[in-house]
Amino acid sequence: MAKTAVYPGTFDPLTNGHLDLIRRSLRIFDRLIIAIANNPMKDPLFSVEERLEMIREVTRDLPNLEVTSFQGLLIDFVARTHSAVIIRGLRAVSDFEYEFQMALMNRKLREGIETVFMMPSETYSYLSSRLVKEIAGFGACVTGLVPPVVEKRLAEKLSRR
Repeated sequence: MAKTAVYPGTFDPLTNGHLDLIRRSLRIFDRLIIAIANNPMKDPLFSVEERLEMIREVTRDLPNLEVTSFQGLLIDFVARTHSAVIIRGLRAVSDFEYEFQMALMNRKLREGIETVFMMPSETYSYLSSRLVKEIAGFGACVTGLVPPVVEKRLAEKLSRR
């Protein structure tokens, strides 16, 4: 039976660290669903539609990959997609406490779905979407931190603000 994993996040915007985890997840799992969280509590720079477009463009040559969005509880989305695993990235010890708590809560809500924690390549261990937006907002270069498509869209978006 094929193993499907879900890699959830806001991806606002997609970074090269995210892309690293996507590629590495595809080597482990038969199918990967990138699930963009549509969280009304957050104030994203990019709309869900814009994030879907960028991720689809960047990952269009990767096999066995689906890019979609969801609202509500992640664990319900994972169950609806008949997935077995949630992929979460851990950059530093500071990420662990929150991610550990979420993994345990998800297990409590729905047994049988596991969380797999993956560390990014050391090249991207410091990288986050929040930092990318912050430095891009000050006009600093983000080349090498995000795919070129995202870099272009960031520059366009921030020039209109």
